[in-house]
Amino acid sequence: MSDTSGTSDTSGKTSDRQPFVPDGFDVPATLAGEGFRLEPLAAGHNERDLAAWSGSIAHIRATPGFLRSWPPLEGMSAEENLADLVRHAADFAARRGFTYSVLEGEADVIGCLYVYPAKDRPERVHVSSWVRADRAHLDAPLYEAVSRWLREAWPFDADRVDYAPR
Repeated sequence: MSDTSGTSDTSGKTSDRQPFVPDGFDVPATLAGEGFRLEPLAAGHNERDLAAWSGSIAHIRATPGFLRSWPPLEGMSAEENLADLVRHAADFAARRGFTYSVLEGEADVIGCLYVYPAKDRPERVHVSSWVRADRAHLDAPLYEAVSRWLREAWPFDADRVDYAPR
């Protein structure tokens, strides 16, 4: 479930050699919202993640602020999706970008949130999120909760964050 909006090198620094988040910053592990919660995306989400996005391709592509080249119309194999999740988890561990699964209940994957440096302007923060088509009613509450969370819990100036309104 790749959103290729962010870019970084392997040192954990964005492409302009500035850290994406300060070294002393404790990256939030979760956010609980009305009808959902976030947790860092991990390989253990693979099957549920693949089912979530592959059943909602048109809906995700129509989501404000989302790339129109993802998700791929032809889908992905479970192995390709797993490789993508492992890459996102490595970015998280290296503090290059942060991807969260959006969960309903204990483990039902209903979407994803990406927080990465903007590809063409790494001083900017590119945020995007999607929810499954059958959970479209959660898109605006997710946007509102994440927007508030970014202002209150993250070290980004509000004028640096690009997150398409719902």
